[in-house]
Amino acid sequence: MGKYKEILKSLNAGTAGVRSHIPGVYEGFGNMYRAAYADGELSAKVKELMAVGIAVREGCDGCIASHVRSAVRKGANAQEMAETIGVAIQMGGGPASIYASHAWDAFQEFSEGASAQPS
Repeated sequence: MGKYKEILKSLNAGTAGVRSHIPGVYEGFGNMYRAAYADGELSAKVKELMAVGIAVREGCDGCIASHVRSAVRKGANAQEMAETIGVAIQMGGGPASIYASHAWDAFQEFSEGASAQPS
């Protein structure tokens, strides 16, 4: 299993305990996620790419793993991911340039076997 798949696995396992104590919070967060990422004027893929850029800027590997996986599942290709990462670097400077490589590695991992062709 790749690094970013392991990150997601550990996050799911790690939140299970607290989730059992505050299920309403997680249910509400899930509802907000579904509403925020639904197709609208912006496609769900574009919204996931936006989230990748924010995750890079914030330096959150769990967020990178989650949103890169979702972007790949929604058809994001290598050029779209690279341009998203480029904007994140511009907005975040040096620290974002470090996490940019994390996002690219996650993209490579999650796009193995998936179609990553331009859409």
